Amino acid sequence: MDLALIAAKQVLEMFLMILAGFVCYKTGVIKQEGKKALSDILLYLVVPAMIINSYLVDNDSSMMKSLVQSFGYSCLLIITGLVITFAVLFSKKNRDRGIMRFTCVFSNAAYMGFPLIQAMFGSEGILYASAYLTVYNILLWTVGYVTVTGKVHAKEIFKSIVTSPCIISVCIGLIIYLCRIPVPDILSTPLSMIGGMNTPASMIITGVTIAGSSLGQLLKNKKLFEVIALRMLVIPAVCALVMRLLGAQGTTAMVALILEACPCAAITTMFAIKFNHDEDLAAGSVVFTTLFSIVTLPVYALLLTNIIPV
Repeated sequence: MDLALIAAKQVLEMFLMILAGFVCYKTGVIKQEGKKALSDILLYLVVPAMIINSYLVDNDSSMMKSLVQSFGYSCLLIITGLVITFAVLFSKKNRDRGIMRFTCVFSNAAYMGFPLIQAMFGSEGILYASAYLTVYNILLWTVGYVTVTGKVHAKEIFKSIVTSPCIISVCIGLIIYLCRIPVPDILSTPLSMIGGMNTPASMIITGVTIAGSSLGQLLKNKKLFEVIALRMLVIPAVCALVMRLLGAQGTTAMVALILEACPCAAITTMFAIKFNHDEDLAAGSVVFTTLFSIVTLPVYALLLTNIIPV
């Protein structure tokens, strides 16, 4: 129950920050070019700093075991979501199938998930969340890339993976953690402070995205409701069932499950624009699953506390 209350409080706080971003856009304080600048700062500076900072902890065998476990749970849950999505949408033959698959498989783990994990589990939770994000990024730039493009470009895929800021920061963090490299306060303090910007920056960007969308127009797309049901209800429920059947427990299991239950990835819209998919469907999926998550994430956290022992 405590975790559910923390989740509810955090989601309410996140909603208020989303509202701040919404108001800033509507009043002209933030424009579209400002949103891009904020997104770049978040992607290339804030999230990497937060991930590296999560590895600045004492190296002990139990935590190393939990980190390995996190990688295993992350692989299991993302692949479970992928299998469910491809099975449910298998019969669809129209051109929207690729972007629908992408929206359902890949959650907004970094923007919506990390702030929630940080509030619920602190820096240890972020450490385990970085394992999820590593698996997530590898699959996004391989399976996800092929899904939306319909083509396999091995060189481009490899370049995207090795140049991903999140994966680079995980590698740096792992080196520091495994080699027990001491990091002086003059470096760790700025890393911690910059990483602390993740929650407000992510939520403001989300608010700007919602403010810049025509909600009524987006709701006219019937495929949107399929995406919402699959991404926000079916996949989290099946993943929780799988983990329950496996007897999974502890913070590592909770972190992976919550990240998998997050709304559609923000990058969905960018991929739709770049590869000529339905932009309205992509934008609607991001916007409405994000709004939906304000209710579902606290409820999901409450249910998980009764299913997965921490």
